[in-house]
Amino acid sequence: MSEEKTNKDLGMSREITRRDFLNGVAVGVGGTLVGRGMATETMLAAAVLDEFAPEKASDYYPPSRTGIRGNHDGTFTFAHRLRDGEGADSFGDAVSTSEKYDLAVVGGGISGLAAAYFFRKSAGKSARILILDNHDDFGGHAKRNEFRAGGRVVLSYGGTQSIESPGKYSNVAKALIAEIGVGTERFNKAYDQKLYSKMGTAAFFDKETFGEDRLVTGMNTTPWPEFLARAPLSDAVRKGIARVYTEKKDYLAGMSVEEKAALLNKISYAEYLTKHCKLIPEALPFFQTFTHDLFCIGIESVCALACYQAGDDYGSFTYAGFQGLGLPEGGKEEPYIFHFPDGNASIARLLVRALIPEAIPGSTMEDVVTAKADYSKLDEASGAVRIRLNSTVVHVQHTNATKEVQVAYMRGGKLQTVAAKNCVLACYNGMIPYICPELTDKQKEALSYLVKMPLVYTHVALRNWTAFAKLNVHHIVAPGGYHTYTALDFPVSLGQYRFPSNPEEPAVLFLLRTPCKPGLPQRDQNRAGRAELLHTPFSKFERNIRDQLGRMLGGAGFDPSKDIEGITVNRWAHGYAFAPNPLFDPDWKEEEKPWVVGRKPFGKIAIANSDAGASAYTDVAIDQAWRAVGELLRG
Repeated sequence: MSEEKTNKDLGMSREITRRDFLNGVAVGVGGTLVGRGMATETMLAAAVLDEFAPEKASDYYPPSRTGIRGNHDGTFTFAHRLRDGEGADSFGDAVSTSEKYDLAVVGGGISGLAAAYFFRKSAGKSARILILDNHDDFGGHAKRNEFRAGGRVVLSYGGTQSIESPGKYSNVAKALIAEIGVGTERFNKAYDQKLYSKMGTAAFFDKETFGEDRLVTGMNTTPWPEFLARAPLSDAVRKGIARVYTEKKDYLAGMSVEEKAALLNKISYAEYLTKHCKLIPEALPFFQTFTHDLFCIGIESVCALACYQAGDDYGSFTYAGFQGLGLPEGGKEEPYIFHFPDGNASIARLLVRALIPEAIPGSTMEDVVTAKADYSKLDEASGAVRIRLNSTVVHVQHTNATKEVQVAYMRGGKLQTVAAKNCVLACYNGMIPYICPELTDKQKEALSYLVKMPLVYTHVALRNWTAFAKLNVHHIVAPGGYHTYTALDFPVSLGQYRFPSNPEEPAVLFLLRTPCKPGLPQRDQNRAGRAELLHTPFSKFERNIRDQLGRMLGGAGFDPSKDIEGITVNRWAHGYAFAPNPLFDPDWKEEEKPWVVGRKPFGKIAIANSDAGASAYTDVAIDQAWRAVGELLRG
């Protein structure tokens, strides 16, 4: 079949929205550095700010944009120029906006928004706060995806999924989400725990990895020998996988529980399976990508103990080989149901509502789901709190003998500056050494160690989800697929929003991709994966999405040329926060941990973001914001 005909069959020429937006309207260029001449310093602040203001346009609404989202083009232009050795001096002459704030926050994700919330709560509602973010929307990884399909709006999340285990949140994080209106008990009713209860998991074996395309249903529910008998695997591989899943054998016999845990913490899951469970190496491809979602690397780079402890939030698979070890079971986990239809974007929106009420109409966690944000209200001159999007901070330094901080940022191709009495850097911590050169070399080195993990959250709007109903599955694992996990979205109905629970209704699919380079240390894999993502055009994503969905679901009547209504690729080149990996990282003392060294306050500058807690969770982002603000207020 010719490439041209294949593309036509996949629907590559079909009219769907494929817009890649650059900083709201266009990529800007420019920059500035504190200390250079400011020829236009007397310019009125209003004139400076109004010159480039795409957010004021009546049709400015980032959640409905499709194509490449997440770290969309334009968000990293100047950051990468700094990384590649350019100084902020090279960006041009700085223009002062003449604005002065009590607090400037770099980064408009949940940590940055929480920092503004905590500061305002302590300093009073009259405190002047400016939040700067390089993306065209607020929320950081907690982004909202909206689609219009089948005459209705369907929602999904662009990044941060859920309020995971809220019972384990700190008192600080629990108080914040309660104060902005979140009652987690309401999800017990909002999340339909019965809709998918009789639908199972399928595994898709692709021809590139396993020799032929075959979708096998009944994973985890059909007895393993029977399930594997339908898979395109050799008899030896089938027998080996079935054995490690079914036999209750102590593969570490003779060791105490403590010794077993210590060993499992120092060997990979792949090594555990082959060396201790005696699984043949040819069976590893079936398990290889199980760790991608949570760890963003394969089983050769994740310690076996972490696999045993983590499991899978989605319930799509289980890790084999542990059932006979006699390891202690963890306490009863909270169900994975604390999920807004747009993920934790609703938490970001509730924080914005608390800071700038006129920007998000309504008053409850229910009505925030369908409330349409008014982006023109985010950066009003009359507002005590302002959120300035499409603004990449390139330089932060103390002035006036450390009595205030000057922040320089690129917006609309021009470098502008503001002054603040305090500053919270709630951005990617790995970027801080480039924008804050005043820091000590030791702190810069620590911050640079915190390499974030790349991943892709793709969402596909479908005309209907009848193919899944016919197969009686709600998610598919694809160990060798371009996207390694595919699932119908979380079934949540909240407020006026109703989840499309009828298979004939339009729906949203979630697909996961984690670019890895097995064989490299984790941080090098993360760097290589990030480079791959940033060089992959939307057209390649789209073709692979259509091709994989067609191959997986075609037997159930799915037609990628007709059934796809929209595609959003949430590309997170800088995704999960760095987390220590015992296979690659030292066993640091508390005071030596790079995230602890890196987050130390410096004068009027404090550091937040989940990176500062080495954990990619919403509660950590909130806790780190609280700590950073507390450091500033204590002086």
